[in-house]
Amino acid sequence: MKHGQLPRGGKPAVALDEIEASIEAAWQAFQAGFDVVAGSSDETSLAEAVLLDPSEFEWRVVDGALNRLTCQDCHSTLGAGQVGCHRCDQANGYRFAAKEIDRPHVPPGNEHALRVASAVARTRHRYSPQARCGYELALPSLLDGDLPTTAEAQASKAAINKLSDAELDSVTSLSDVVARSTTATG
Repeated sequence: MKHGQLPRGGKPAVALDEIEASIEAAWQAFQAGFDVVAGSSDETSLAEAVLLDPSEFEWRVVDGALNRLTCQDCHSTLGAGQVGCHRCDQANGYRFAAKEIDRPHVPPGNEHALRVASAVARTRHRYSPQARCGYELALPSLLDGDLPTTAEAQASKAAINKLSDAELDSVTSLSDVVARSTTATG
């Protein structure tokens, strides 16, 4: 599965497409600052340089760098290979060392939640069905600048944990999760 394609579709897929576009735009702007041509060996070198110290860069730039590199071991996009591929596991961790700068007019912590949710959605095979469901369904509201309270997040998690794996991959909204979890226990 290519980054950005969610089997569940709906608003989460649209939100992920927007996040993918923002990652691409951030990388292109970053790369343009160095007069680097897309697809060149200089672009590969620039991406590798970003990963030498990802804490110096905004997370979208780091994710853009990862998108341009291939794992030497599993041949997946770096950081997106199966869990257990040492290089991909390490590179996936790099993305979480990058800077998170909250967007204007969003609550503090929204950018962190958006980054985590998008990382899960972009490399969904690396996470449990419950994590995929929760983070993917949260993407649209996080992208809109919302941030659930702890109580809201815990309630969503409790409802998600009541669903079967098949249901987890087929729901397209948190309200759908609540409706199905109520039916499952009702």
